Amino acid sequence: MSDQPLSFPEFSGKAILVTGASTGIGAAVARAFAAQGAKVGVHYNSSGDAAEALVREIEQAGGTAVAIQADVSSSAEVERMVEEAAEKLGGLDGLVNNAGGMVKRVPYAEASDTDYDKVMDLNARSVVTASRVALPHLKKNGGFIINTTSIAARNGAGGGAGLYGSSKSFVSNITRGMAKEWIGFGIRVNAVAPGVITTPFHERHSTQEQMDAMLATVPQGRLGVAEDCVGAYLFLASDRLAGYVIGQVIEVNGGQLMP
Repeated sequence: MSDQPLSFPEFSGKAILVTGASTGIGAAVARAFAAQGAKVGVHYNSSGDAAEALVREIEQAGGTAVAIQADVSSSAEVERMVEEAAEKLGGLDGLVNNAGGMVKRVPYAEASDTDYDKVMDLNARSVVTASRVALPHLKKNGGFIINTTSIAARNGAGGGAGLYGSSKSFVSNITRGMAKEWIGFGIRVNAVAPGVITTPFHERHSTQEQMDAMLATVPQGRLGVAEDCVGAYLFLASDRLAGYVIGQVIEVNGGQLMP
């Protein structure tokens, strides 16, 4: 990682909603956009204290941020979240669909309809709904959508994470389909696929043994941190740098997967 500051003046004053922004990759992305002068919606579900702390941090640095609570597995809550963000931020210029999770590790042979619904509602339907509701706002100025998918979307996942990986494959393909449909509105849709990133996600779902096994497959010789992903999001959001980048998935994984 470079210590050189990134400079994206084009984001100054832009209104950007980042879902799942209280911790991990979402928090790093929200912090980065705010540092570039964007007004940021910091969405959270249960991590209210972390979201409020991030908002205070951004404000103390001279930025603008608002915390917005919603359970994105509920379409009604997603609709409210997007509209609340647009109201509080004065519109929407960008949407980062980052909220998601594994829910729990469960082998396919043991997965119930309830397991399927929980994972797909959280990771897949939430992206469809948030993007649809954001569309009228984004169309006003020609904005962007960046979806967070996963290395698990390509490698089939493992260790009971198959449903999660499959839901992220859905997200990757949503990205391509929306990109084709919505570039006509001036909205660029792309995605970032993190590899093994040391965030609360793995604290909840992965043992040290599992983390060690994953580390052994990373050519760079280290696991990623949330800040490793930030540059990909800023790049994809930038019309100046990525104005002709449409429907792409950028892999950020230390060489673990080279498609």
